[in-house]
Amino acid sequence: MIKLSNISLQLGGKSLLEDASVTFNPGERIAVIGANGTGKSTLFRVLQGELSVDAGECLVPKQWRLSHMAQEVDAVDRSALAFVLDGDKTLRQLEAELEQAQQQGDDHIIAECLGALDNYQAFNKQHQAEQLLAGLGFTVEQFQNPVGSFSGGWRVRLNLARALMCPADLLLLDEPTNHLDLHTCYWLEGWLRQFEGTLLFISHDRDFMDGVATQVVGFDQKKLTLYRGNYSQFERQRSERLAQQQAAFENEQRQREHLESFVRRFKAKATKAKQAQSRVKMLEKLTLEAPAIMSHGYDLSISAGGRVSDPVISLHDVNLGYGDKTILHNLNLSLHPGTRLGLLGVNGAGKSTLIKALSKELTPQQGHIHYGQNIEVGYFAQHQLESLDDDASPFLHIRRIDPDARDQDIKNFIGRFGFSGDRALEPVINFSGGEKARVALAMIAWKKPNLLLLDEPTNHLDLDMRESLNLALQQYEGAVILVSHDRYLLNTTAEEFWWVRDGRVEDYHGDLADYFQALLKAPTQQSNPLASTATAVGDKKAQRQARAAERERLKPLLRQQKAAEQKMEKLQLKLDAIENELADPTIYETVNKAPLQKALLEQGEVKAALEAAELDWMEASEALEEMQSST
Repeated sequence: MIKLSNISLQLGGKSLLEDASVTFNPGERIAVIGANGTGKSTLFRVLQGELSVDAGECLVPKQWRLSHMAQEVDAVDRSALAFVLDGDKTLRQLEAELEQAQQQGDDHIIAECLGALDNYQAFNKQHQAEQLLAGLGFTVEQFQNPVGSFSGGWRVRLNLARALMCPADLLLLDEPTNHLDLHTCYWLEGWLRQFEGTLLFISHDRDFMDGVATQVVGFDQKKLTLYRGNYSQFERQRSERLAQQQAAFENEQRQREHLESFVRRFKAKATKAKQAQSRVKMLEKLTLEAPAIMSHGYDLSISAGGRVSDPVISLHDVNLGYGDKTILHNLNLSLHPGTRLGLLGVNGAGKSTLIKALSKELTPQQGHIHYGQNIEVGYFAQHQLESLDDDASPFLHIRRIDPDARDQDIKNFIGRFGFSGDRALEPVINFSGGEKARVALAMIAWKKPNLLLLDEPTNHLDLDMRESLNLALQQYEGAVILVSHDRYLLNTTAEEFWWVRDGRVEDYHGDLADYFQALLKAPTQQSNPLASTATAVGDKKAQRQARAAERERLKPLLRQQKAAEQKMEKLQLKLDAIENELADPTIYETVNKAPLQKALLEQGEVKAALEAAELDWMEASEALEEMQSST
């Protein structure tokens, strides 16, 4: 197990943790959450042995193999496949020993090395690396491309694949879903659920944490608090804890006021001096409970501008692409006022290309795009932060948009986005990614757009900021087109979907759960990144291994099905007991009004829970049936 005992941790003079303790048991998958800057990545550096705690003790079993996801990678000439295989240090060590033996010509040692490689199942390692690359969206043709030929986001995926390739007892992943699309998030979620070691991962993606985590550890007021269950269960537990903490604080404040009032009134009276002194001692014994501090929410609200004609945008026989390469063909689409649209599709299918064209950043190769009257477009690109002027402040970024605006109006406005006082006038060069994202969103909101084009807007946002953006989009009255791997944001923002695939854009009549099922049934790797790389590699041995991997993928669904069955049985017994109670005529007598109300309330809650469990069982059963029929 990993044990942190009364640790204190500082970085750059800033106190991150004070007298914090937590224990992680083997085999748990722990989501590490907290606002940006609270110390999550620093804690990972402590677990890796790169930093020492300032006080207390950090114990990680010495025999544990550790793997972590690097944040950067140099533009090396090594191929993507070789780079990922390098993550398995044992494999590379055995290969080096074999090469040395071959150079020495010692047949005995060569035989021993070959035996060791066989025992390590080295023959299967390349296939494992190919599966990782394919799962993370790389094509077979890209396996041999040099690392330096990939963009920054794709190098992040290579780092992730390399970390997953390393056999590990402890796996540390820092924001693994950043730079991933929705498809690869689904794939990674499934892979991590099968990981048998201890996993700690930093994430701000609610649905991803719900799908992976068995525990959540939160950074809160320089302490570490461990919660059982996934993120949704954590939210319920935290709400209960904060409510209890606030109630304790308010109760203590009432006691304190009463005692202080008594002391003030009677400490000068001889007849009451003894009682007053006793009240002073009671005051000293109060524990000074802190009030519950809720997470900071930003007001990222965006007002829609004036009325726009219908349709907002229409495309007629449009081809989109770059140079001589056409990515999307013969598009005939219309977007209407108030539409809330999510774009689905594999990476490279053309989602960002479509948004760039709608934002006028990309000229159509063919056809025409017509814009409605009075349209004002707000565009947040994947690499929006790179367009900010590092030497300019949040205030100056808005001033450049509207030179005639009053200084106080700008200050009041950017204050809603978390930039007040001196912070509003600081250059953004030293801002975090999340802070820069808030500046970019403020610039968009200032223009009061009636059409929002958002391409992965949450990549740099922590949970509080994501929730604020989510609320802002729910209240926004204009049209929205959204590309995101954040399923929570898609589910709460988009009311309909377009599926971008095979050079086309078509209506998708379903929700994200339906979309996931459609991915599982997709016949080819191009349309199904969740499929095994057996079809990509193509040989019979790989196909047999792929079928075994597919059977392995059934296990999480079987566990989900069994857990749902057990939950259904318990809830049904509870419901039967309540309905037996309601069947008793005496419960409807006036004297039993309170028990009746309680029983009816419980009946409704249990029925709702039973329906949810039945839905879980049905979804798992359907998914199993689909997967079993495909294998």
